Amino acid sequence: MAANLSAKLRITEIFHSIQGESSRVGLPTVFVRLTGCPLRCDWCDTAYAFSGGEITQVAEILERVRGLDCATVCVTGGEPLAQPGCLDLLTALCDAGYSVSLETSGALDIGEVDPRVSRIMDIKAPDSGEAERNFWANLERLNARDELKLVLSSSADYDWAVAQLRERRLERICPVLFSPVQGRLDPAQLAEWVLRDRLPVRFQLQLHKVLWGNSQGR
Repeated sequence: MAANLSAKLRITEIFHSIQGESSRVGLPTVFVRLTGCPLRCDWCDTAYAFSGGEITQVAEILERVRGLDCATVCVTGGEPLAQPGCLDLLTALCDAGYSVSLETSGALDIGEVDPRVSRIMDIKAPDSGEAERNFWANLERLNARDELKLVLSSSADYDWAVAQLRERRLERICPVLFSPVQGRLDPAQLAEWVLRDRLPVRFQLQLHKVLWGNSQGR
């Protein structure tokens, strides 16, 4: 189905940077950050995207992305899928030939996302305060091109994540990423746990924060 280029979205920012997460880490990427999110994770680092933003048509977003001259695009938030027009944006970006990823909370149905998009989906651990919002049926919609991300802030979060990994056999669905919450869980400690328990996961840090700290727009 063709994308509706006149569909409107509320956009917080569009910028060119280095991808800091997922298997695409290190790639120059255009980020399209949509405004709004129905979740309020305790450790959220993009609360500035909860409100405000600029109403923009999909066609205009494509023009702005094109002007940044980069083949890789990440649609993020907030929670991008909270806006219905996000589906049109994702399809339009794929139609334009971009390599597209979507960063989503895992609380909303991903079933209608264009199959050409790589879906980077969170599973919210208990310390986030939003674990009850995990939409577990999404696991059946994922494939090997997608990725699961678990952001952990304590040993209790880690134990919970390991239980989910083993009980649901997550690594058989797609690559699984374990990340520490900056300032709450020592990255070296998480790495040691992953090695100790021989977990079939990818340990990751947020590379953009290593490079630029907590600067917005990066």
